[in-house]
Amino acid sequence: MNKVILLNKRPYGKLSHSNFEITSEDLPVLKDGKILLKTVYVSVDRYLRGRMNDAKSYVPPFEINKPMQSGIIAEVIESKNAEFKKGDFISGNLDWKEYQTSNGKYLLKVNDGDAKLSSYLGILGMTGLTAYLGLTEVGVPKKGETLVVSGAGGAVGTVVGQIGKLLGCKVLVITGSDEKAALLKSTFKFDEAINYKTTRDLKAAVKKACPEGVDIYFDSAGGEISDALLANINKYARLPVCGAISL
Repeated sequence: MNKVILLNKRPYGKLSHSNFEITSEDLPVLKDGKILLKTVYVSVDRYLRGRMNDAKSYVPPFEINKPMQSGIIAEVIESKNAEFKKGDFISGNLDWKEYQTSNGKYLLKVNDGDAKLSSYLGILGMTGLTAYLGLTEVGVPKKGETLVVSGAGGAVGTVVGQIGKLLGCKVLVITGSDEKAALLKSTFKFDEAINYKTTRDLKAAVKKACPEGVDIYFDSAGGEISDALLANINKYARLPVCGAISL
């Protein structure tokens, strides 16, 4: 039998086990032109919470009593598709199923010898691409500039900050706990870190940390955090808007 994780009911507030159902179905039958996949890794991302709501967005909401979907690394168990062979590993947006079939469209082959397979759901996948392209293509950082990253303790934010440091920027990060702030400074070597939850005057705190103003603001927060940053923004600054989780 094939294990499947369904969205059982839409959540209100925090998620609970009751929002999901683990069920089983018959193993899929492989047809010509298709490949049989076995799930190896599943990416559980923050944006999935938004798709559980029945609201209009840039992607359709998940359907009730249908499988959840996200980035998945899977192994080709059997193939009737000339583009794939048994033993290949792929990355793609797929159902939360132990086994499933695909025609191979929108799937990317990944090499388990170049990096850990799980890396293709992180630094070599959506996380890394979002950080790298958002910062370099929109932020266009220059050596000596000041970069501020909100949501800096998350998967994308930590990568943005590191790329900024490699490119010679001063990096201020904004996060939600003293523990994260300490980690971001000690382990990731960012220049300054602010805990927005315990900072009374965020506008003043940003001004103190960035006396010459902010040249690039990589925004994953929106709301009051972004208001404080915009009050300290320099002329001709660049603002990659990655998300607005506070809204």
